Amino acid sequence: MSGGGTGRVLRDRNAGLYLAGVVVSGFGTTSMWLVAGIWVKKLTGSDALAALTVFALWAPVLAGPVLGALADRLPRRPVLVGAGLVMAAVLPVLLLLDSADRVWLLFAVLLVYGVCGTLHEAAEAALVPQALDGRLLGDFNGLRMTANEGVKLLAPLLGAGLFVRYGGASVALLDAVTFALAAGIFALLRVREEKPERITEPRGSARLLEGGRQLWGSRALRPLVLAGAAVMFLAGLNGAVVYAVAGGVLGHAPTYVGVLYAVQGAGSVLSGLAAGTLLQRLPERVFTAAGAAVFALGVGARALPYDAAALAGSAAIGAGLPCVLVAALTAVQREVPNGVLGRAAATANTLVFVPNALALALGAGLVALVDVRVLLPVLTAAGLAVALLLVTARPGGGTGPRGRPVVAVTPPVPPTGRRP
Repeated sequence: MSGGGTGRVLRDRNAGLYLAGVVVSGFGTTSMWLVAGIWVKKLTGSDALAALTVFALWAPVLAGPVLGALADRLPRRPVLVGAGLVMAAVLPVLLLLDSADRVWLLFAVLLVYGVCGTLHEAAEAALVPQALDGRLLGDFNGLRMTANEGVKLLAPLLGAGLFVRYGGASVALLDAVTFALAAGIFALLRVREEKPERITEPRGSARLLEGGRQLWGSRALRPLVLAGAAVMFLAGLNGAVVYAVAGGVLGHAPTYVGVLYAVQGAGSVLSGLAAGTLLQRLPERVFTAAGAAVFALGVGARALPYDAAALAGSAAIGAGLPCVLVAALTAVQREVPNGVLGRAAATANTLVFVPNALALALGAGLVALVDVRVLLPVLTAAGLAVALLLVTARPGGGTGPRGRPVVAVTPPVPPTGRRP
């Protein structure tokens, strides 16, 4: 990423404040995400219940279109603040979690967590284009990815340390404090929200599908979102076999997975820094295809019985995935009318991330049936096929000015995200 792009984003007051909120809240979120499963495992001894903590956290993504529609009906900055305050108030409930028969409290909190996060992400996606110069969207989204991944390099260690020393309640309180601080930071944003343009759209429940119509009706957005869904599905399969890579391919203990994830995170940090500049210099499809290809080659490298290859592959996986995600999000923010942007962004998140969750479950079964050294090359071929389709497919028509999808947008009624 060029210094100019980074500098312009960081000098922007709103961008700087938002990125600060991402770091603060993300620190608590990542710590809590790790500790939730450990906490359930310690209290119940059940691996299945521990695994369900991740499902509980991400299940509300399935309701993305509904929560996105809600974000389109509310002022977006207050949604960011309110979501943080709700979580700051809810998390201390976990002080009551002291036995296996109260584990339901954690699952209830995680479901609220997921709802607030999905709503936050939809509101954020719709607010950022109004808060920043449109030319900085790619740079901002890349830096946001870098901030998220950078936090993940340190927060799990802190969360695990707190859990061992003081128990799960201490991590819940840390997360509550970070949510409250982030809410205060978001309250400082100076944004004059534009009145959404009037859009003729169906009434009633059909409004919930409008975000999907915006994505599917645009030949500019449709391939990027579909590519994102395909790559994240492959990423889920790859994530499910990582323990088999550490033990079966490399001959290491399961703890070596932590090394692979750390290197992957470092690759994501560097990729996020470069994403803004590359998006300005490359067509979105080419940039996305390059990310998919780098990811696919990284997956294939993990099939080789060498530590150096596995580490290089992990870095490539970390570098490739952000390209696919940043390109899709930035395109949605640029192309979709403000009045339905919350729904479109939330629907895009649903389409992209639900396949990842499904693939994690599928991969757990596949790894018991297929040798990982056979499965990983197959995933590589599939990822390269996605990249090839993106660069060889016929460029989309059917879009209006600036590539906006041709839907009934009239000059003269109005109808967002996940936690940072």
